[in-house]
Amino acid sequence: MEKMEHIILESENNERIDKVISALNEEWSRSLVQQWLKEGHVTVNGKNVKANYKCMINDQLVIEIPEPEELDVEAEEMNLDIYYEDGDVLVVNKPKGMVVHPAPGHTSGTLVNGLMAHCTDLSGINGVMRPGIVHRIDKDTSGLLMVAKNDFSHERLVNQLVDKSVTRKYFAIVHGNIPHDYGTIDAPIGRDPVDRQRMTVVDSGKHAVTHFRVLDRFNDFTFVECQLETGRTHQIRVHMKYIGFPLAGDPKYGPRKTLSINGQALHAGVLGFVHPRTEKYMEFEAPLPEDFLQLIQSLKK
Repeated sequence: MEKMEHIILESENNERIDKVISALNEEWSRSLVQQWLKEGHVTVNGKNVKANYKCMINDQLVIEIPEPEELDVEAEEMNLDIYYEDGDVLVVNKPKGMVVHPAPGHTSGTLVNGLMAHCTDLSGINGVMRPGIVHRIDKDTSGLLMVAKNDFSHERLVNQLVDKSVTRKYFAIVHGNIPHDYGTIDAPIGRDPVDRQRMTVVDSGKHAVTHFRVLDRFNDFTFVECQLETGRTHQIRVHMKYIGFPLAGDPKYGPRKTLSINGQALHAGVLGFVHPRTEKYMEFEAPLPEDFLQLIQSLKK
């Protein structure tokens, strides 16, 4: 059984322990952590506590992470927007608001549930929770994803991500008026030591590079295209905040006063990769969703 140790930080003082632990890993739901506490998998300073225990600075947490249960992830019929499909690869346009794959305590309504109903052949490399999933985009980001239908394709697509040879262009609306037309943000990204649910630019983080170009400017907002060279968690959201132009509508990294658009204005519009079997380069483009276009129109006015 894997163990994790954590010392309570000043920012976590007086927070409920179930909330603190679930913030340490985005795949640990609050209900899953409460189950662990009930079963005695968590100790604070060597003692078991209840889920409503209020943490104190320098409390020493030890979390025994049980082996994951094989969850029954069920196929669900969905009207998926599929851009391309053959025996090896599938390219799908994910709508805003949809989670990519199931997690403990959240096993239905995800893209994976829909994919399982659409096709029976998905790679098994990422196990029962993420069949076929090569890369992810956030719940409130719309756009293109590649899906592997067998392990052969999965390995080759992942290798392209590692080699930084996959084309990934995103379209975003950010706060502020970016003065220059082009830029590159080269800043390492890691977990925020103060708030474990967020990522931030830290010296100890992983190498991360984002290229951007300005497409249009509207008073207090800028419409940009961002091209990923690396693919870190929340990379565009973190990098644009880092240079002082956070994404509009972003509840995690944006300002309090922002556009009420239910999540960040971010769309994965262009995806290009070399087909794992034919070795031919393929590129797909998904137009901006209707709500994104309406937002641009309202900003222009």
